[in-house]
Amino acid sequence: MLSREDNELVTRTGPGTPAGALLRRFWQPAALVEELSPRRPVKAVRLLGEDLVLFRDEQGRLGLIGRRCPHRGTDLAFGRLEDGGLRCVYHGWLFDVAGRCREQPAEPEGSRFHEKVRHVAYPCREVNGIVFAYLGPGTPPPLPALDCFVAPPEYTFAFKGYLECNWLQALEGGIDPAHVSFLHRFFDDDEPAGRYGKQFREDVAGAGVPLSRIAREYFRPRIEVEPTPYGLRILALRGLGAGRVHVRVTNLVFPNAIAISLGDDMVITQWHVPIDDEHSWWYDIFHSYRAPVDRETMRRDRLELYTLPDYRPRRNRANDYGYDPEEQRTRTYTGMGFDINTHDTFAQESPGPIHDRTREHLGYTDRAITAYRTLLLRAIRELARAPEAPVDVPGLDGSRIAGPIAVDLVAPEDAWAERWRAHDRARRLASPWATPLE
Repeated sequence: MLSREDNELVTRTGPGTPAGALLRRFWQPAALVEELSPRRPVKAVRLLGEDLVLFRDEQGRLGLIGRRCPHRGTDLAFGRLEDGGLRCVYHGWLFDVAGRCREQPAEPEGSRFHEKVRHVAYPCREVNGIVFAYLGPGTPPPLPALDCFVAPPEYTFAFKGYLECNWLQALEGGIDPAHVSFLHRFFDDDEPAGRYGKQFREDVAGAGVPLSRIAREYFRPRIEVEPTPYGLRILALRGLGAGRVHVRVTNLVFPNAIAISLGDDMVITQWHVPIDDEHSWWYDIFHSYRAPVDRETMRRDRLELYTLPDYRPRRNRANDYGYDPEEQRTRTYTGMGFDINTHDTFAQESPGPIHDRTREHLGYTDRAITAYRTLLLRAIRELARAPEAPVDVPGLDGSRIAGPIAVDLVAPEDAWAERWRAHDRARRLASPWATPLE
């Protein structure tokens, strides 16, 4: 459990908060590229408790600026996109992507007052379907060489979803290897469902049986947690007998992303991003090593489960996540359908908007969560003590980060540590774009 003070420290991320200062030192997803309509590429964004407007100017440059005009506070989300920037409809003030005020047409001719006005503005980068923003001080760090960033666009697919809870309880669900044996348990491995859940039931490399069956039948994993330059490597080992072990490698990419294997060829990198302290987004980039992805099909599968333009789950708190007691008795552990995103949404939202960690009791299977909280608290405190100094935490130096490796396979019990690395190396050698990691 955490003390009340520490729980406040890790969950509050608005302007001026210690955790918010840390998250702002890293590139954060701000929107999907698809949200910037070609007809009007302007989008209101709430990120880390700040109200902002994302736009693309006539030259294709991205800008992320404060939503309220610094003149009289009018909403710039309704501004005119013209003349190299976004123009406030109240008095015509024009702002470019860097937040510079270019024009104040109602001021006296020859006035240079506009040169004194600088609006809130953050640098942006578009990568494989997501617009990332840097909200921190100074020069933005380089983007790390994550596989999901390095992969050619045709090998990737991006999506997002809305959560009615704090960012941290959502992230912690992703670094909990034990929950898949229960929360995502299916009583019939052949049950048809959406693509994401269906891939969860595809055969594991070297096993000839799906992950859902392994997780269901071998529900006491041995968990190992290793520090890495990017954060943490989490290994869940399930002994299968006959000299075999199931190895699943998941990664915590500090401070708020995870990389998870989804079948033999695909990996998801997922960010958990605060909207404010009680709401968050998850952003996914799926990437394939061997073949281009079918983006249209993947998007169609997601839209069966999420609504637009708000990216809210169709099964949600308001309709009890589609809970069916008969299904729970005979078909799934939760009774909430066959998509694992729905299960995760329920588990992450049900503790309430901000989970009270003073009341929890962590066990052996929570080793990764304990290690991550230790890392997070240390980084927050170091930055608070010396806000101008470089913070020695994973991920700040993007040049040190590659991969990471996320795999799911069955290996010999006496050689599993070598086999999962060899499996990844072979996968990369067979890939048209990926290169082996050292």
